[in-house]
Amino acid sequence: MESMIGIGDYLIEQILAQGVQHVFGVPGDYVLGFFKKMVDSPLQVVNTSDEQGAGFAADAYARLTGLGVVCVTYGVGGLKVVNTTAQAFAEQVPVLVISGAPGTRERVKNQLLHHKSNRFDTQMKIFEQISVATADLSDPDTALLEIDRVIEAVLRYKRPGFIEIPRDMVDYKVARLNKKPGLVKVQSEPETLKEALQETVNKINAAKRPVILMGDECYRFGWHEQSIRFAENTQIPLAVTISGKSAVPETHPLYMGVYAGALGDEAVRDYVETSDCLILVGALLTDVNLGIYSAHLDPSKIIFISNEKITIAHHTYETVTAQDFLQGLLEQEIHPCVFDWKKPVLLSDSYISKTGAKITVQRVFQQINAFLDCNMVVISDVGDALYGAMDLVTCRSAQFLATAYYASLGFAVPASIGAQMSNRDLRPLVLVGDGAFQMTGIELSTAARYNLNPIVVVLNNQGYGTERPILDGPFND
Repeated sequence: MESMIGIGDYLIEQILAQGVQHVFGVPGDYVLGFFKKMVDSPLQVVNTSDEQGAGFAADAYARLTGLGVVCVTYGVGGLKVVNTTAQAFAEQVPVLVISGAPGTRERVKNQLLHHKSNRFDTQMKIFEQISVATADLSDPDTALLEIDRVIEAVLRYKRPGFIEIPRDMVDYKVARLNKKPGLVKVQSEPETLKEALQETVNKINAAKRPVILMGDECYRFGWHEQSIRFAENTQIPLAVTISGKSAVPETHPLYMGVYAGALGDEAVRDYVETSDCLILVGALLTDVNLGIYSAHLDPSKIIFISNEKITIAHHTYETVTAQDFLQGLLEQEIHPCVFDWKKPVLLSDSYISKTGAKITVQRVFQQINAFLDCNMVVISDVGDALYGAMDLVTCRSAQFLATAYYASLGFAVPASIGAQMSNRDLRPLVLVGDGAFQMTGIELSTAARYNLNPIVVVLNNQGYGTERPILDGPFND
């Protein structure tokens, strides 16, 4: 006799199978049945104050655990997490968005049901633009296959997926699938891999001043350990982009600092831009990472390792995976580099308590740096908080979270909930401006409700300080 399972139960089962323990969201009538199922399961449902808070919390959770889940109701809930889902898509964060929806029988004759904006599929069409895979579970014959397809796409591409479940499908029982294969590992083409490695080895061995610049994809796809081992084997120094900060423990002897064009440390900028062999590992070449167009990087000197392809100078290898390429580099004969770098004075080393001294932004960040320890995770919102945090020193990988590419205000406070739920031994230290704090600061009530203890530092400059130099006016107050 075939084993039967409810569609909602199967979805929960697959979420749990990925090691997810928490789901963030706000309930609503179209998703109440599924919420009840989650509450009755081993999952912990974290009710945030607002859907955008749930989306940001799930984003941070995903950055630290490998998958985040946000669950909301149809229309008024789903459309509130469009912004957070767009962020996850832009910054390659694996977040699964689950939305309730009107029942299949309620939709006959296109009735004007509450929370419906235009057509019943309007919400789905919006999420198709910002998701790597979407599914409508209206057809019980394909529902389980659709769940698997979306989750597998999210895990493979590290981008959001969207599942819409009509409320009359949550308890609908269907036959279980036969045993499924796991994710199919993409293999490199052997001869192409060999050629790419040989060209890389020749380029590095001919260089006098190579440097490795690590970015977001390193941690997202699990390449950071291979990259650090490669650096240690070859003694090639390491730098990071702004959005890739803490891909390397910043106390590592080969670590130089954050490269951000003219926005970053001048010595780091000079070393990177004058390098005769720049190895980019998972670095997103965004305007912020490149110092708002102030970077000067010569493509002919770059080895670019990304999830999509390997590029060496002007040669592109599309049938070589980054994982295989990095593993192959560890097995090559590469001459050790002579690293002639004098570490700058750290912020924490330069802090001295002075009675009666004024509180300045510089002294605040010096004090924060002296206060940081390895059981903290720094979460920065955009603006002055982000640029000030560039000089903070973290002692382990993934100890710094920020939305430095999509740059949505309001990320940091709700992100602290997702970060601490991922590991209750972590204490979040949130850096946020007054503008961003007013957008999602209400989520401090959620933190209190779940007995979390983030430290929140609000940098109050009475407005949108980043915008003032561009064009000031009362709209920035």
